Amino acid sequence: MSPSPSPSPDPKDAPPPLPAPLRVPVADSHTHLDMQAGTVEEALAKAASVGVTTVVQVGCDIKGSRWAAETAAAFENVWAAVALHPNEAPRIVLGDPDGWSRQGAREAGGDAALDDALAEIDRLAALDHVRAVGETGLDHFRTGPEGVAAQERSFRAHIEIAKRHDKALVIHDRDAHADVLRILAEEGAPERTVFHCYSGDADMARICADAGYFMSFAGNMTFKNAQPLRDALAVAPLELVLVETDAPFLTPAPYRGRPNAPYLIPVTVRAMAKVRGIDEDALCAAISDNTARAFGY
Repeated sequence: MSPSPSPSPDPKDAPPPLPAPLRVPVADSHTHLDMQAGTVEEALAKAASVGVTTVVQVGCDIKGSRWAAETAAAFENVWAAVALHPNEAPRIVLGDPDGWSRQGAREAGGDAALDDALAEIDRLAALDHVRAVGETGLDHFRTGPEGVAAQERSFRAHIEIAKRHDKALVIHDRDAHADVLRILAEEGAPERTVFHCYSGDADMARICADAGYFMSFAGNMTFKNAQPLRDALAVAPLELVLVETDAPFLTPAPYRGRPNAPYLIPVTVRAMAKVRGIDEDALCAAISDNTARAFGY
């Protein structure tokens, strides 16, 4: 009796196929290689094979920010962003008894622990291969009212660090548009400010455009329910538009729910070109120039 064939991998867990290569290379302006399967070398080679030749590796906590800086130092086509994610600040100050962050359960450290963590971000931000401070900002979706003060204090500190080191500021804004814009206005935004995984509507895109903020679009702009994002992309000035994966999250349609990675940027770029009604190559050339300008490389 012949052995039964081994089951094929669940397509929901399988990496999506390689898209057709872009003719004009672009950068993935926001990715988390440390949260993806495989090695950095494999991820970069796969991305380069489809025309994604540069990535910005983004830290969300002290450990991840150190890793981002080390990885950018080791690979010439990787740049780093370092920060405490908005959800990380309340965990440091108030503790994380449930241990749902990557560090596991933590005791409350108070403001002194947040000051220590911000001092380490400040140290990392001074490194040459670190080109941005982020992702920072506000997240009213996941952190309750008790965490707002820690988030705001952390956000203001990151703005100051970015300006002092002349680095880009990468913003995480979830369900907090008005407060993010208010704090940027109160503190004075850095010269180069990027709304990562842009989540506002067309009206907010016009406000960002007037302020000169870059808007980075991710795979979620391809989702059926994302018409407000497509409307925002349609009115955003071309010179302020970036593209990102936020991998391993936000995998573009038709692969939603499967693992995301920088090599899937072409899927999102092609959807963006369709929304803009412009040639794919022209969009890629603009994105490439914009990303280099935003991150100063």
